Amino acid sequence: MKFMSIKALLAVSAFVAAAPALAADYTLSVNTALATTDPLYKGLESFAANVATASGGRIEVKLFPNSQLGPDEDVLEQARAGAPVAVVVDGGRLANFVNELGVLGTPYLANGYDGIRKVVTSPKFEEWVKKLHDTSGHQILSFNWWQGERHLWTAGPVSTPADLAGNRMRTPGAPVWVETITAMGAVPTPMPFAEVYSALEQKVIDSVECQLPAGNGAKLFEVTKVLTKTGHINLITGLVTSAGWYDSLPADLQKVLRDEALKAGDVASYGTRDALAKIEADLKAAGMTINEIDVTPFKTATAGVYDKLGYGALRDELQAIANSQ
Repeated sequence: MKFMSIKALLAVSAFVAAAPALAADYTLSVNTALATTDPLYKGLESFAANVATASGGRIEVKLFPNSQLGPDEDVLEQARAGAPVAVVVDGGRLANFVNELGVLGTPYLANGYDGIRKVVTSPKFEEWVKKLHDTSGHQILSFNWWQGERHLWTAGPVSTPADLAGNRMRTPGAPVWVETITAMGAVPTPMPFAEVYSALEQKVIDSVECQLPAGNGAKLFEVTKVLTKTGHINLITGLVTSAGWYDSLPADLQKVLRDEALKAGDVASYGTRDALAKIEADLKAAGMTINEIDVTPFKTATAGVYDKLGYGALRDELQAIANSQ
C-alpha cells in the first residue's frame, strides 16, 4: 500500500483550501409566519432560486413557511447567536435593537409600496442597517418586502375607535404596534400569528389586525365576520439574518445575497399589490363583510403615537423621502 508524501499531502490541502465552498457550507434557512399561498412567499421562492444561480450553487436557501422554525422573535435570537437563519420581520420587532427602525411600523406613515420603498432603499435607511449590524448582530439583506396595509378582522362592524372599546385584539408585541392598537381603542393582545386562528376560535381574543394576504392565508374568514379597511399600518418587512454568519461569507456572496434580496422583495411586493383585488373578492365569496370607512377618526386617534415614541421629527423626514419624485 502506497502512502502520499508530505509534499503531496500539502499540495492537496492547499487545493482543498483554495477550492470554492460547497453548497452545504453555505446554507441559509429562511423562516416566515406566512403560508405558501401568500404572494410574499413567491418572492422567497424567487430569492432561493436566484441566489442559487447567482452564487454558482455555493449558497443554498431553504424556506420554512408557517413559522416552522418558531416565532419570529426566537429566530431573531438564533440569528443573533450566529446561526445561518433568516426571518421576514417588521421594523417594530427590530426596534428592540435599533429604535429608529420602529418608525416603519407607525400608523399612516405612507400609502402603498412605491413610497415606502423609497424610504427603505435610502441612504438614511442604510445608516440603520449598519447600526443594527454593529449593535445587535443582525444583518438586513433587504427591507422592501411589502405585505400590504393592515386592516381589522372582527366579529362585528367597526366605524370609529369607540367601537373597539374592550376589544381584545391580537397584534405583534413591539411597542409601536401596542401603542397604535391602544390608540385605536382596542386592548392589544400580543401572540404569535400562528396561534391567532385557534385563539379566535376559542374566544381568547376578539379580533386581529393584519393584511389581506396573511388573513386569507390563515383562513381568518372562518373565525371572523367583518373586515374593516382601516389601512392603519402599511406593512413593510425585511429579510434579516445573522451578521456573524453574513460576515463569514466571501464578499462576492455577501453582494449576491443583498442584490437578490432586493430583487426578490420587488417580486414579492408587486405580487402582493396585484393579488389584493382577487383576495378581497375571495373573502367576500367566503362570506366576509368588507367595509370601507372614513379613516379620519383613526388617523386622529393615532397621531400622538409618533411623539409618544419619539418619532415626530423622523416621521416628517421619512414622509418627505416617500413623497419625493
